[in-house]
Amino acid sequence: MKQFRLESLADGIFAIVMTLIVLEIRVPLLPPGVSDISLLFALKKNIPLFLSYLLSFSLLFTYWRAHHFIASVYAKNIDAKLTNINALFFFFVALVPFSSNLLGHYGTSQLAIIIFALNIMAIGLSLFWMRRYVTIAETIENEETSPMETAHAYTRILFPVFCAVVAITTSFANPTLSLTLFTIGILFNLSRRSTKIIFSPIRFFFPKIK
Repeated sequence: MKQFRLESLADGIFAIVMTLIVLEIRVPLLPPGVSDISLLFALKKNIPLFLSYLLSFSLLFTYWRAHHFIASVYAKNIDAKLTNINALFFFFVALVPFSSNLLGHYGTSQLAIIIFALNIMAIGLSLFWMRRYVTIAETIENEETSPMETAHAYTRILFPVFCAVVAITTSFANPTLSLTLFTIGILFNLSRRSTKIIFSPIRFFFPKIK
């Protein structure tokens, strides 16, 4: 398979999934001539769905960006196994509209939180597998990176997974905290300096690490 075919498939899947998650936010059906106050109260009922949409869209954007780097920049070519790992990654990405909608409707439900967290974990771990395979596969040429750059990349991929694991644990006691952890995991990857903050103490104590 040509590399551009995989890139096109990825862009198409992410575009569809990122569109589907907004379709669950419906315009309230109210009688004609309704007051602005009544419409405002009706719209307020959609706030959990709006927040779920924001969370999921940001999540998908960060994973689309990471996938583009791994499959189109870091990897100089692809093979059959990398294509299969991509298929698994896309499978879990395509589940986001379901898990996101579930979370939007039942944000305080422990089961909804666990399902959304498991979806994040599955996407993150399959992306980690993809990155790791591109690094070690003898059949794939890749961009040369330093051990520290690789550590930064793995941290960005696995941090949302870590937050999802902790969110499952905290969901038994505090569902709101679980939602906060999802947000932290996503904001971490939206910030360019997040991994620098984590690795600065390591470089301070071990200055020879590049």
